[in-house]
Amino acid sequence: MLILRLNKAGMPQEWINIEHAARLYTQEKVLFELGSDSIVLHGGWNALGQRSRLRLASIIACEGKVTDMSGKIALTNRYLFRRDNYLCLYCGQQFRPSLLTRDHIIPRSRGGKDNWTNVATACSRCNHAKGAKTPEEANMALLAVPFRPNVYERFYLMNRRILADQMSFLQGHFTQRRQWQLLS
Repeated sequence: MLILRLNKAGMPQEWINIEHAARLYTQEKVLFELGSDSIVLHGGWNALGQRSRLRLASIIACEGKVTDMSGKIALTNRYLFRRDNYLCLYCGQQFRPSLLTRDHIIPRSRGGKDNWTNVATACSRCNHAKGAKTPEEANMALLAVPFRPNVYERFYLMNRRILADQMSFLQGHFTQRRQWQLLS
């Protein structure tokens, strides 16, 4: 289980492990907690026979340096395929990651950039069929508009095992584009 650490303004900063979260609690750096999920850590026994306990919330906001992560979203195939829900945005079929490729909507050979708004997930067959053409030239319409994930979507892309309350928090800040509206 990973804990979502926010800054004091409520912006996601990082996914941290339980030990790191426990250290923040014991150093009294946790300002507030969000979410309904938690984990309880049990420590040693004292002279009175009482066992120490520490409850960690799944989302915590902490003191410390505020990092603006809004512009730091690496374009990797792992994140791209997850953004596109492992769907080929040309044929609409879902594939395992090993069967997917990164397609440049405006081909790089024609000046297209390698950025979030110019790439889409494609199966090998569709990527090969499209080749160095634009979707219009290849008569292959995109099923969704590619977009650059915001900071909350970035944290969704980074973690495969997100708890329900963490997902609810992140989804509340997703852009409408994340809802994948089909193009006509």
